[in-house]
Amino acid sequence: MSQISTLLSLPYIQPAQAQKHVTHNEALRVLDALVQLSVESRGLNEPPTTPTDGARYIVASGATGGWAGQDHTIALNAGGGWIFLHPNTGWRAWVADEGAEVIWQNGLWQAQVAGLPDRLGLGTSADPVTRLSVASPDTLLTHEGGGHQLKVNKAATSDTASLLFQSNWTGHAEMGLAGEDAFSIKVSDGAAWTTALSFDPITGTASGAAVSSGPEESNPNTLVRAGDGYLKGTILGTVFKDANGVPTGGVIERGANANGAYVRFADGTQICTSPDIPTGPISNQAGALWQSNHLAWTFPVPFAPGMPPILTGESGNTGAWPTFAPHGVLSTGLKATALIQITVGLNLRICAIGRWA
Repeated sequence: MSQISTLLSLPYIQPAQAQKHVTHNEALRVLDALVQLSVESRGLNEPPTTPTDGARYIVASGATGGWAGQDHTIALNAGGGWIFLHPNTGWRAWVADEGAEVIWQNGLWQAQVAGLPDRLGLGTSADPVTRLSVASPDTLLTHEGGGHQLKVNKAATSDTASLLFQSNWTGHAEMGLAGEDAFSIKVSDGAAWTTALSFDPITGTASGAAVSSGPEESNPNTLVRAGDGYLKGTILGTVFKDANGVPTGGVIERGANANGAYVRFADGTQICTSPDIPTGPISNQAGALWQSNHLAWTFPVPFAPGMPPILTGESGNTGAWPTFAPHGVLSTGLKATALIQITVGLNLRICAIGRWA
């Protein structure tokens, strides 16, 4: 038969033992010390000079004197002598000079902040890393007053403050500040992570695999950025190209001045139309035909360098038409040509089609 109890090491009264009251009283003394355990201090590594009878202390590391070799034990002053009780995992003690509770775990007496436990498991166990664990069909966080905020804080930019969503304990989605201060949403197939959306913390602009990479994006499932597509304000607007010749402005640009009207398209096409150009008399004989004096038209906007436009026109008279001299990208020379002599003159209207720079 064992002579002490398994957990508190209380001495057992043995069969046919004499002086049974001694053993019984020793067991009561240990119980008296451990039940509702409260110690004076845990900061001493040697006995106090005038301890009161029944005073208890948690022996600090590096114990000396009458406490030598008793680090972390509970020292009970009993009748002027010391009894040392060895803690088991989970023992709790109130430390009077700190006003705090400590618990024996992982070979140390560990303080509980403000007297509260450092972990909580509801329906499941908590551990030193996951200190709050809840197993429940759902969890409610509600307001006390007007509203409620759930705060997830991190120490530095390179750390992580996020919500991780798992399937069978494997992460498949995460949102928050993951290793940076840009808010991001990430997804995973269980092996590799992809940043689907990320928002710049200064500008708020979006990027990531779910957002188009530019005007030439080929994935039809991405979200189109305003700069890569065309909104109401960019259907009609100034058209222009970047250094690589990629259109970055409006779809259609329209304008007019004293030299006529023009339309520019994002693909580089430009169409210019002239105002009415009076021909004057068409009375200069040219072989079997008749022509007007020399005329000229300056385009309302220039065409691309080295790429003169194609010209066409009409006069409203089936017997008269414009003929053009060799022309450039800024203007053209022309004459009105007719089958018969026309002394009153007509009005020509010219159209030029080409490319804009």
